[in-house]
Amino acid sequence: MSAVEFVPNQHATEAVTAHVLWITCGLSCEGDSVAMTSATNPSLEDIVRGIIPGMPRVVVHNAVIAYENGADFMDPWWQADRGELDPFVLVFEGSIPNEEINGDGHWSGLGLDLSTGQPITTNEWIDRLAPKAAAVVAVGTCATYGGIPAMRNNPTGAMGLRDYLGWNWKSKAGIPIVNIPGCPAQPDNMTETLLYLVLQLGGMAPMIDLDNAGRPRWLFERTVRESCNRGGFSEEGDFATEYGADYRCLVKLGCKGPVVKCNVPLRGWVNGIGGCPNVGGICMACTMPGFPDKYMPFMDEDKWGGIAADLERFSIGPIVRWGRHRNIKKKYDVEPGWRHKSRTLDTGYRPRHYAQRGA
Repeated sequence: MSAVEFVPNQHATEAVTAHVLWITCGLSCEGDSVAMTSATNPSLEDIVRGIIPGMPRVVVHNAVIAYENGADFMDPWWQADRGELDPFVLVFEGSIPNEEINGDGHWSGLGLDLSTGQPITTNEWIDRLAPKAAAVVAVGTCATYGGIPAMRNNPTGAMGLRDYLGWNWKSKAGIPIVNIPGCPAQPDNMTETLLYLVLQLGGMAPMIDLDNAGRPRWLFERTVRESCNRGGFSEEGDFATEYGADYRCLVKLGCKGPVVKCNVPLRGWVNGIGGCPNVGGICMACTMPGFPDKYMPFMDEDKWGGIAADLERFSIGPIVRWGRHRNIKKKYDVEPGWRHKSRTLDTGYRPRHYAQRGA
């Protein structure tokens, strides 16, 4: 079905029906749409069925989950162009090509122009629909910052949505372009942000809080290192030297975690499970504006990261590790003495004034 739609429960806000027009015809693999189907918190089903108390009714139009095709599938886009779907959220997936250098053809398109029979470029759909949208969202690193299709020397002139519309561009509701990067984007990051925007359009949430790269701040304010279950080993100078290490920090194998904003180590991938460093994979910085050019070759140790790792490994790291493990062994990993069998009762309690009384 081109429009995923269910009748919401009695808690849903009847005054607003939010349509989500999700364009998957940028330069990409549609991996973000596929990933979104595995979201659990909230799930796509929770959103479109309206079972979340207080949320408006939501109708999602996305080619990956559509049964309809051809002209039937394109109807909502024409309706939005005529102003008949209001409000709607425009979601774009994939890099935006530069159609000014397309030669005799076009780089990407969606549907046919009814008057000429020629393909309508994805750029033209953005030009038509973005000014009419209540909110505009770029999903995946290709749509947010250009991603792999926008690598140096690419032939299409690919770019991110903010590069195309302008970094200061705002929707008619005054909302800046919302970036949800990732290759693909983490599933729950997509559905949670979509839910937030729907609630905002329904008057039930404040203006979405974005960082200077256009990302939802609460999702991307931590670095990978700050959330990684391996990160604590770095300060002890304990680094993996080969893949398959069971727990140690992966920086010396090329992990870019210390400088990457991403919540996957904390949130996992599907229902809290998985995620790159959680399963032993290095962070390749796929959520960052400079991906991939600034982080290649992916599996080579970063020069400055290596220097920092060596400082931790050969200076303070061993001292921290020795002191911490000594305290664990002698102080924190043993029971208090009064819990052992004895002929007298002594719980170890000593009031502050005990010594002052000369007892």
